[in-house]
Amino acid sequence: MHELDKHSHRGHRKVLVRNCNVKRVLVGVPKGHQHVRVVLELKQGIIIELQEATISNILRAFVTVKTHPLVKAMELVGVKLEKRKPGYAEYQLIESNKPDDEVQEELLEILELPPCDQV
Repeated sequence: MHELDKHSHRGHRKVLVRNCNVKRVLVGVPKGHQHVRVVLELKQGIIIELQEATISNILRAFVTVKTHPLVKAMELVGVKLEKRKPGYAEYQLIESNKPDDEVQEELLEILELPPCDQV
């Protein structure tokens, strides 16, 4: 097994971000814009910018998993929506039909991987 393979899941590299790695987080609507942005500034000099649609979709899934009496895990998949409510982004993260237990198993597989980058 190649060294990098120990750190990958389906060909993707795992990066773990902990609170101790975060220098600061900025949340707000930038001047001249209409939508909220979230910017994570990591101590290692990496900046991660998330758009409102991304945060909203993740937050919706997080709240569902945290508060729903039966839902234990959820997978969101990126899709381009031709029809959508006014003001909604063209690309959305929509719930897949993957069963909770399969998502939980996949999460466990990823959690057990050593991170290739400790940011």
